[in-house]
Amino acid sequence: MIRAKGHHSGIDPSDATAPMGAPSRRDMMSGLAAAGLAASLPAAALAQDELRSFPFDAAAVERRAQALAAQPFDGSFPPLPAPLAGLDYDAYRDIRFRKDHAFLGESGGPFRLQLFHRGFLYPRPVAVNLVRDGISTPVKYDPALFDFGRTRVEGPLPSDLNFAGIRIHAPLNRPDRLDELIVFVGASYFRFLGQDQLYGLSARGLAIGTEGDKEEFPFFRAFYVEVPPADAKALTIRALLDSPSIAGAYRFTVEPGRNTTVRVSATLYPRQELSSVGIAPLTSMFFIGETDRGHSDDYRPELHDSDGLQIATGSGEWLWRPLDNPQGRRISTFLDRDPKGFGLMQRDRAFASYQDLEAGYERRPGYFVEPDGAWGEGSVVLMELPTDNETADNIVAFWRPRQPYPAGRPVRLAYTISAHTGDDLHPNGKVMNTFIAEPAASGAARRAADAHALRSRRFLIDFGGGELGKSLGDAAPPEIVASASAGRITATSIVPNPHIGGYRVALDVRLEGAGTADLRAYLKRGDQALTETWSYPWSVA
Repeated sequence: MIRAKGHHSGIDPSDATAPMGAPSRRDMMSGLAAAGLAASLPAAALAQDELRSFPFDAAAVERRAQALAAQPFDGSFPPLPAPLAGLDYDAYRDIRFRKDHAFLGESGGPFRLQLFHRGFLYPRPVAVNLVRDGISTPVKYDPALFDFGRTRVEGPLPSDLNFAGIRIHAPLNRPDRLDELIVFVGASYFRFLGQDQLYGLSARGLAIGTEGDKEEFPFFRAFYVEVPPADAKALTIRALLDSPSIAGAYRFTVEPGRNTTVRVSATLYPRQELSSVGIAPLTSMFFIGETDRGHSDDYRPELHDSDGLQIATGSGEWLWRPLDNPQGRRISTFLDRDPKGFGLMQRDRAFASYQDLEAGYERRPGYFVEPDGAWGEGSVVLMELPTDNETADNIVAFWRPRQPYPAGRPVRLAYTISAHTGDDLHPNGKVMNTFIAEPAASGAARRAADAHALRSRRFLIDFGGGELGKSLGDAAPPEIVASASAGRITATSIVPNPHIGGYRVALDVRLEGAGTADLRAYLKRGDQALTETWSYPWSVA
């Protein structure tokens, strides 16, 4: 299943949506107790408890998550007042937080907190708390915090309405201007920006059952925003996660910059054994790319928020897997132990590749996840879903631990997500382009191949950057190391490509009959790898 932009596959849009900055139609198409309180507090009482101040320390959210997990899941909440539940897209979009009411400014620091109103696709209440001097104080709902524009909401709204989510502004691109930095709204989705970037892909707190028929969507029930000092360079946000299978305590430390970083630490309390859990999940969109334009006759050459999966394996190999808009659901699994990192990246930064003056696809960030500590055995999972438009998030990537998480045993994880172009992730040559064509062959040879149910393709891979540019004048080019898990590679060639400061490699691959071949290729000189490894699944029906 495909989710509309802002929703994951199978999500109920009445419950949760992915984050957005200033809400756009594309986004819309596409939410325990205080220290010492008894763990027997019913989960349904949590929302009322969040309306009171309480002492707060570093373990406060963990205690709440543990107490929550000890109770049966209760995801119920009072229905939205009729005027809010009946809003359409345009009416909801007209409700905006008043910038002059932003929180955190009183501390003199660089960060400002704004809130999202409940309504339309955001019915679930989210409690927002400010933590100052060891006390957590709830932000009380007040309609005066919002400018309702042309939207008319008749009658009084309840004082315990709470909010749909939060967003943080900071001087990201200029010291004299506040830019949107990070947004949390809908389920456990969040998005954030580095300098000169525009929103594209999303991150999530946790994914459960993504590959199955019924996906579970954990959601952030409450946020605790720590009021920073005046000289703060980073902002800490804690969050309480809940879902039928698990409760969890999250800590996000957001540091704005050229490649904005979000340091994440989480303590998870499974209610039941979790055999299909996704750690540090990322969600993106890939509609049209350079390998296949058969999905659309759009004038724009490419349409995607991310164009490849980057993996830094535990053994030190760097892997690049170009994304695809497949004809059917495709799941790729990359087995590893103690990975160094993985991410969905937007490597193509040329406006000419997109020709979209409004969307600015060349300015979409990539998100790269770097584990803190050893994650053990598992796999990076990539799921690609077919889509016939650019409003669908059809790409998901996450880490899947090999061993299930047992019920009742806490799991502690930490990692950092950075938002950047990927240029400086590693010093080796990189895959710049991937093209697919028919091998050069005579008509008679092609007819003979068809007669014997043979299938052949030529894969053209451009490797550029790193040390490759220095070797363009050498008498001998680098060596191609290529392999195919099925079929056979019938020919290889390499020629200099000065336009990218590297080389163009051609692989002719043949499969007999239907099947899938996992292709790999990289360049080396002697025993030294000069490039990352290109990886591509080629299927013949």
